[in-house]
Amino acid sequence: MTDTSSIDLGPQTRVIARLADGVADDQLTASTPCPDLAVRNLLGHLLGLTVAFRDAARKDLGVTTDTSPGAAVPDIGPGWREELPKVLDELAEAWRDPGARTGMTRAGGVDLPGEVAAAVAVDELVIHGWDLARATGQEYTPDPAALQASHDFLLASVDDPGRGQIFGPVVPVPADAPLLDRAIGLSGRNPGWGPERR
Repeated sequence: MTDTSSIDLGPQTRVIARLADGVADDQLTASTPCPDLAVRNLLGHLLGLTVAFRDAARKDLGVTTDTSPGAAVPDIGPGWREELPKVLDELAEAWRDPGARTGMTRAGGVDLPGEVAAAVAVDELVIHGWDLARATGQEYTPDPAALQASHDFLLASVDDPGRGQIFGPVVPVPADAPLLDRAIGLSGRNPGWGPERR
């Protein structure tokens, strides 16, 4: 797995913030590559995971880090356009603290080492960034370091017996496909997904 100790989440959180800013109100009910989640639910998931992993980095454990992401269908409130970029900035800043990646922490109700939590956070931002871009017809160029870390994290999970609780079955992608397509396939998504192809 790629060493995430030197990865700054800031470039990827800024990509997510730009994508979110490009979502039109009439796209909030559009379908996404995430089964059963509309764009508004995907944004709600992004908001929730951003808060959870920010608090995981701070070792500020409680409701935000203890709640399973599958506990309820996520959604957004009226202030999401202001709140999401704010917490994305806070997430990036929290993981710049060297202590964030040391010791144990918790996210999604799961105890895990800080360095693993960082890898999960990077992967979530990269893959859900693609989900959001595809669902709303926006161009997507993830941060290269974050993309490489996401790909390596997903590749390492292929033979993990618990993988099915988090990711769908691997979608085969040609070995010479772009790195983003290979990461998307490893996450259980079809890189060719579009609103017209579900």
